[in-house]
Amino acid sequence: MGGGGQVDTEVSSNANVALYTLFSVGGLVAGGIVNIIGPRIAMAIGASTYALYAGSLLSYNHNQNKGFVISAGAILGLGAALVWTGQGAILTSYPSERNKGKYIGIFWAIFNTGKDLALADVLRSGAVLGSILPLALNWSSTAGSVNDGTYIGFLVLMIFGSISALALLPPSRVFHQDGHPVQVQKFPTWKAETIEVAKLFLDWRMIALSPMFLASNWFYAYQFDDVNAAYFNVRTRAFNNLWYWFCQIIGATVFGLFLDAAFLTRSMRALYGLFIMSLFIMATWIGGLAFQLKYARGDKINRDLFDSGYGGELLLYMVYGLNDAMFQCYAYWIMGALTNDTSKLSRYNGFYKAIQSAGAAISWRIDAVGTAYLPQLLICWVLLIFSIIGTFAVAIKVKDTNYDSEGVVDNEIISI
Repeated sequence: MGGGGQVDTEVSSNANVALYTLFSVGGLVAGGIVNIIGPRIAMAIGASTYALYAGSLLSYNHNQNKGFVISAGAILGLGAALVWTGQGAILTSYPSERNKGKYIGIFWAIFNTGKDLALADVLRSGAVLGSILPLALNWSSTAGSVNDGTYIGFLVLMIFGSISALALLPPSRVFHQDGHPVQVQKFPTWKAETIEVAKLFLDWRMIALSPMFLASNWFYAYQFDDVNAAYFNVRTRAFNNLWYWFCQIIGATVFGLFLDAAFLTRSMRALYGLFIMSLFIMATWIGGLAFQLKYARGDKINRDLFDSGYGGELLLYMVYGLNDAMFQCYAYWIMGALTNDTSKLSRYNGFYKAIQSAGAAISWRIDAVGTAYLPQLLICWVLLIFSIIGTFAVAIKVKDTNYDSEGVVDNEIISI
């Protein structure tokens, strides 16, 4: 909704700084926690903190208690680390090499539809559902903040999502196509896990991918607060988000299938996928620059979806969503292409979320202190360019399979 659905975006921006700061710290230790208590419990605990944050925004509608919102954001950061590390470990370790792109695409589609409440609510209440809800409840409103019903709706969905996470099967009861169970290894000791996490900072592949990890959530502050919240009224913001997340469904599904394309080797898909994604990114941010030159921070615009010329602005916002889906899917896929080892993938995902969240914390803080919109756009764009360069260094080293080097047989191929 931009600004947490509020007129004053400062409080939500500061809450996001607290959220992503704690998310960054939590991401470094969440891998060990998930492997010890299991993804089911970890994700249920983590998801409950989303409900707390929604409740703090409901409270803010009545008492303007900034401290509660910021504190809830910090707690949410720790909870989100558990949710996303558990999700990432499942997403990149359950599928075989031939299906990782498809699994990632399916996840991102579910994540953004809200149709599957048992999974999507745990992760984000389903972004499309999360846009339809405020759109319906605020359709007749041209004000700048959303009503209580919006936050209550989110609160109920998030509580249900937290409880439904308990329905997830333990990894030992999940089976590949050939009948072999998926096992998520537990770490032997906290000391050993700490050493393994520290080694990630010396892994050249993680260092090269760090710009991509850093950029992957950086642009949210700009897109949600400096474009959507700054330029449009509340019902148009909800309408924009509906299409933003819908385009993510399309982008994730199509791009995920491409990353599994059988007519290309995996090493070729790594390079072609990066090239296609880069073209979309460059074209989109050129359009974004042209749009940003139309207004500046402090302008009172309150643009409505029925205003003349809105269609082009909506198209830009839709393509922002498409770019995001491709970027996030490729990030997961490239990590999954590095190894099939579940313990390594758990650490990779925790590291990914830690760097990603550190970037988001910086980005939201830059926005919270009132930085002009144009410099924020340029920072986002430059980071994306550096991420493409760093990712290319890893993509050219992607092997067609890791099964031989890791001493693992592709049982699915044998079963066929």
